[in-house]
Amino acid sequence: MRTPYPEPHAESVAKQDLIVAERRALLPTDAKERKKIPIGTGVLDYFPAALAEVAKISQMGNDQHNPGEDLHWARGKSMDQFDTTIRHLMERGTLDVDGGRHTAKAAWRILAILQLELEAEGAPIARGAR
Repeated sequence: MRTPYPEPHAESVAKQDLIVAERRALLPTDAKERKKIPIGTGVLDYFPAALAEVAKISQMGNDQHNPGEDLHWARGKSMDQFDTTIRHLMERGTLDVDGGRHTAKAAWRILAILQLELEAEGAPIARGAR
């Protein structure tokens, strides 16, 4: 039986299915186990202003490193996470020359380090990374 879509589309759909399956692997499929990871009440509700500030840093970084492109983490650019984290922490409580908070930039870099560590242990690659 012939698929209703041309082959390139069928391949694209299969690839999307694989991506969705990889994303599902991020959290347990068992409901009781998922409830042990309170992302909303255990992270978002604790740090809403801080996470909003980190999101601003993501946009500022994208504008700097990927001008005119959709928001994404260009992993091949500015990869010195550890040293840059320390430099921003040394200037915590102040603003960088671009107006971004050094502490928010350090938080972004710490999240990057953690994401990379988890991916090295088998976590799915972040959807916003290229």
